Amino acid sequence: MNINPMESLSRIWAIVTKEIRQLKRDRLTFGMVVMIPLIQLLLFGYAINTDVRNVPVAVVDQSGSAAGRWIVEAIKVTQVVEVKTHYALVEQAQDAITRGEIRAALVLPPDLTSRLANNQTIGQWLVDGSDTMVAGAIRQLRSMPLDQITGQSSNQPPTFEVALFYNPEQRSAVNIVPGLIAVILTMTMILFTSAAIVREREKGNLELLITTPIKPLELMLGKILPYILVGLVQMAIILGLGYLIFDVPVNGDIGQLLMGTLLFIAASLSLGLLISTLARTQLQAMQMTIFVLLPTILLSGFMFPFEAMPKPAQWIAELLPGTHFMRIIRGIVLRGGDMADMAPDALWLLGFTALGIVLASMRFSKRLD
Repeated sequence: MNINPMESLSRIWAIVTKEIRQLKRDRLTFGMVVMIPLIQLLLFGYAINTDVRNVPVAVVDQSGSAAGRWIVEAIKVTQVVEVKTHYALVEQAQDAITRGEIRAALVLPPDLTSRLANNQTIGQWLVDGSDTMVAGAIRQLRSMPLDQITGQSSNQPPTFEVALFYNPEQRSAVNIVPGLIAVILTMTMILFTSAAIVREREKGNLELLITTPIKPLELMLGKILPYILVGLVQMAIILGLGYLIFDVPVNGDIGQLLMGTLLFIAASLSLGLLISTLARTQLQAMQMTIFVLLPTILLSGFMFPFEAMPKPAQWIAELLPGTHFMRIIRGIVLRGGDMADMAPDALWLLGFTALGIVLASMRFSKRLD
């Protein structure tokens, strides 16, 4: 059988033209083709920064001396840390670290002046060691030359002691495993529910829902509830294997951990439902899920320090449920905190869930179109 090459090329070109026209009509997919590489370029080129700067810290100056003030100013000049507040007691600084308000605290002893004169250790850094990159940046400040502080030369520069809390061995698994819960739950919860309504439409089941008296809000809640158990099972698997394989401790209360996880699961599921009302096909739902997942991985503090990102990137990160849950899960699992310590993040997740369910219910229409 002879095949005419020109006719074959003509048929291929007809299919290519048809696919291009279909892609142009599918505005969401066409937008993703442009937006996904654009956002990745902006995130990696602009927002992602491994040079840790402006780490929020506190100062406990027990000396009350001019030398103490000079030391604080010299540390500020490095731009590695940003002094947020001062405390009178070391215990207050430790509580602030547990709540996640600061990452470290500089403690200057009462005999600071004599320590400077004798070239002794002049203070101590109390550091949240759960984030290895932040802890490494603080440790760079442990040896500051004396001439940077007093203007005098010395053969032996003064040093700070560094006490690493929660992860003294600086094992990366201790920081990664709890954060992995946020990433995996974001991916699975949003992906599962974002295809929920779309699947009903593609399979023709939406016709059955049209004939029922079910209300949009009832449908949204019915779609969410089964996946809550799935999310809890995933959390248990990650923490259980993390403890058995990587020896990652769970320092907080299990009840507090369940409460925080349920808030995040609910927020992720409500976002997935909202996406399902926007997407027309399951492919579009998957594309929009990736559109949310990438910023969650890169901006939530999972891979890169939150403080190292520029302010616009931090504002975007604050809109993501994963950023707030990352603080909650690490605060409970690693620092032994509770939900009261992370109340702003918990309230944000609760409000996000309520808003997501309401918007998804308003957008859902019991119509075939």
